[in-house]
Amino acid sequence: MTESGKGGFLSKIKRGLFMTHTEILEKIEGSVKEKLGFDASVLETLEEALIAADVGAETAGTLVAGVAARAKRYRPEDLPRLKVLLKDEIDTLLARAPTEKRSLEKPEVVFIVGVNGTGKTTTAAKLAARDIAEGRKVILAAADTFRAAAVEQLQTWGERIGVPVIRHAEGADPAAVVHDAISAARARTADVLYVDTAGRLHTKFNLMEELAKMRRIAGREIPGAPHRCLLVLDATTGSNGLAQARKFVDAAGVTGVVLTKLDGTAKGGVVLAILRELGIPVVAVGVGEGQDDLVPFDARDFAAALLD
Repeated sequence: MTESGKGGFLSKIKRGLFMTHTEILEKIEGSVKEKLGFDASVLETLEEALIAADVGAETAGTLVAGVAARAKRYRPEDLPRLKVLLKDEIDTLLARAPTEKRSLEKPEVVFIVGVNGTGKTTTAAKLAARDIAEGRKVILAAADTFRAAAVEQLQTWGERIGVPVIRHAEGADPAAVVHDAISAARARTADVLYVDTAGRLHTKFNLMEELAKMRRIAGREIPGAPHRCLLVLDATTGSNGLAQARKFVDAAGVTGVVLTKLDGTAKGGVVLAILRELGIPVVAVGVGEGQDDLVPFDARDFAAALLD
């Protein structure tokens, strides 16, 4: 990636994290000014600010404990110094965070999972568009057959970005769509197959059981498939999204997270909770509605946008 391109990504992440950034700094700034120094009440305010940003109580406690340990050594007395210590702790946390590895298999089969309303279908299309820009040949599979709007939406996206969409009739077996999509991806020598899955099924079906069935079909056709399973989470749901994520990680074999709607929320701290408490990588963040507004996650850029 060029430096100018990277700068563009950083500016987008800064825009997406603006409310989170503002909320955290406003809360701790008032505390530091009132005390004209740095004491236990400042640490308490810092922890409250992080929890409000949906960093999560456990992760917030870990970060604040690290800041307190550094403060004994550096004795900060103003907000800029406190920011440096907090950024150092966040950098340390992010340095330990896992990163996603792509499969060399062709076609690489990628399941897109998550509840309805998170932007799952749009995310599948945007990931496909990004791969096309990088020279990969892509196919989309409309396996959310229980929601007609999802199939039509993916078809529209496919036409817009020039990607074939494998689809069946409304209410068809999603596993059958996966089977046919893999056959099509092989026949057309595609590099990547993105499978848009259901976020909610009819009451007689269990979502996780259906996902497990689709995984079995994919694995039967291509050993090791699906090679990746990306969970799409809505950033505005904050800690509720983290609870959602735990269910999918346990039941669907999630390998990475795409965080959408990070374009005005004050809950961007959930990224840190996902990385630390779930131990899975954040692959990309959505910072707008545009096709190019799905930004590859960069830990260094995230830390800078959060506090600088």
